[in-house]
Amino acid sequence: MAARATPATDPLAAQFAAVRALSTALAAPLSDADATVQPMDDASPAKWHLAHTTWFFETFVLRDHLPGYRLHDERWPFLFNSYYEAEGARHPRGRRGMITRPSLAEVIGWREHVDAALLAALDRLPPAARDLVTLGLNHEQQHQELLQTDILALFAENPLAPAIWDAPRNRPTPVPDPIRWIEGRDGLAEIGHDGAGFAFDCEGPRHAVLLHPHALADRPVINAEWEAFIADGGYGRPELWLADGWAWVCRERIEAPLYWRRIDGKWHQFALDGLHPLRPAAPVSHISYYEADAYARWAGARLPTEAEWEVAAAGQDPASGNQLDAAGPVRAKAEGVHRVGLHQMFGDVWEWTASAYLPYPGFRPAEGAVGEYNGKFMSGQAVLRGASCATPRGHSRASYRNFFYPHQRWQFTGLRLAKDA
Repeated sequence: MAARATPATDPLAAQFAAVRALSTALAAPLSDADATVQPMDDASPAKWHLAHTTWFFETFVLRDHLPGYRLHDERWPFLFNSYYEAEGARHPRGRRGMITRPSLAEVIGWREHVDAALLAALDRLPPAARDLVTLGLNHEQQHQELLQTDILALFAENPLAPAIWDAPRNRPTPVPDPIRWIEGRDGLAEIGHDGAGFAFDCEGPRHAVLLHPHALADRPVINAEWEAFIADGGYGRPELWLADGWAWVCRERIEAPLYWRRIDGKWHQFALDGLHPLRPAAPVSHISYYEADAYARWAGARLPTEAEWEVAAAGQDPASGNQLDAAGPVRAKAEGVHRVGLHQMFGDVWEWTASAYLPYPGFRPAEGAVGEYNGKFMSGQAVLRGASCATPRGHSRASYRNFFYPHQRWQFTGLRLAKDA
């Protein structure tokens, strides 16, 4: 009789144990109240993230591929299904913060139950089910990033500006040199996932694109440069803004990136390690597509296309840079030392591109409920590339397509400039 899979004998079991443990660790400092409240419709309670990722494994792996498995609680799928129409009715997204029961402790208990059942069955699961485990792990890593940004959105609503983690001691970092322009490749190139390892369905098929002569900035835009944009009246100059963006600025009275606060005439920024004076050399974060586009126009540049970005990043290590390794304070950091060539492509902040989130030529969503994962959101959103300080290390790659609506900015989103050559 073959030995059952364990984290020591099966790489998938090891990955499963590590990913699931990190989610729990990220939520460990939270009270039941912290984990229940929902600060806005775009953000979900921490408890909901922990439960939804568990629902994914219980539903699509254990329920569908383990004969005889019984749901831990038959009432909970209604609460923790996100948007899968094929799975039936579900609790409204904007009301997730009203789910006071089950408690955080009960959700943690459910996670432990599902983890034990899945690890016990892993060696008996068919290849299709193991593929769903891999999908579920990448799905949970996305929720780990959302978990952190949603906690930040929640704590930012508290007038006490509480910190979930203590601030690390960092030496002041000098402002880097002005950006340098790195010539990009032009002509025919290929983008999209090459089939090696995991990728989400929206990353393919791989296909040819035509790149026109262009250049990319060697680094992201930093806070000090954004302060100059503000000082020059950037938020009050309609000629810099797309029509929808200007309407958003006026309606929402936007004057600075999210979580920036002016105190005694100086800018501060709220983060998961509390409220601190603005760090001038750090990449600007928590900006919308509208803001990124307006800044690029103010700077006499533009946003890169996702094809330009991917081709430039193809030779870089996607596991490099300032990304998430363990539970603790996360924020965009200054590099400190100027390097030659493109850098900070992965880590610190997701970078807005000028590209709409649309299907690649030949794209077909997967069959069944999991086919709802990406394809149905290809409307009205813009693509971001790279990774952020809240992205679990190893989760991203050059072909990865993140996407949000143009007004959204509670994620660690920034920008890198581009220009026509």
